[in-house]
Amino acid sequence: MPPVHLWNPANCGEIGLRIASDGTWNYLESPIGRISLVKLFASVLRKDEDGRHYLVTPVEKIGIEVEDSPFLAVEMAVQGEGTRQALVLRTNLDDVVTAGPEHPLRFVKDVQTAGLKPYVLVRGRLEARLTRALTYDLAELGRVETVDGNESFGVWSGGSFFAMASADELKF
Repeated sequence: MPPVHLWNPANCGEIGLRIASDGTWNYLESPIGRISLVKLFASVLRKDEDGRHYLVTPVEKIGIEVEDSPFLAVEMAVQGEGTRQALVLRTNLDDVVTAGPEHPLRFVKDVQTAGLKPYVLVRGRLEARLTRALTYDLAELGRVETVDGNESFGVWSGGSFFAMASADELKF
């Protein structure tokens, strides 16, 4: 991947690029159909400290809109089990990461549905949201563990435990 984290060009404004919550990249509200072009754009994508996403080259920085996350995790392979389990995730743009300390999972409560939205860090500050199907697969792998004196429901991957919710929230 290009070293976008090293480039600090001037901001050139916006050009009408938007990544929809379903992972579709759009230019002026029209979907970009060429996956090779989307992958090229994604290779120079960066999320800055201001929380905004930009396409960055050594000489230009162009703001784009991202509705949720720039990538979707669409496939998961489970290797091992228990505390030695590793969750290998592939994104819609073929990035492959193993959830763990370098690629942590995080979970957000969806205010509209009260459901759980899991994300995995892909690179830099760029995350992939797990699809609904993978979210169910992840929940099936969950177990209760005591973390810092509190019981939490979550999953193991790459030697780390990622809490999805307090175990109390799951008791009826």
